[in-house]
Amino acid sequence: MEPTIIGLDFAKMEFQLHGVDERGNIVFTKRLHRGGVLTFFASLAAWVIGMEACARGHRRAREISKLGYRAT
Repeated sequence: MEPTIIGLDFAKMEFQLHGVDERGNIVFTKRLHRGGVLTFFASLAAWVIGMEACARGHRRAREISKLGYRAT
């Protein structure tokens, strides 16, 4: 089953992702290094992504939105 919402938590060098389906069931959890985030999202269908509101978050949201995602 594919996720419909992905949560993205920022850290300095690693990012934690958490994907859930339309029922709220966990589909995946994944830890990525900074350089692998856009590569990961480029390989998937576009879903809604929830992320923290900070300077780094706004920059990542713009980058991820260019791939067709809706960052909230």
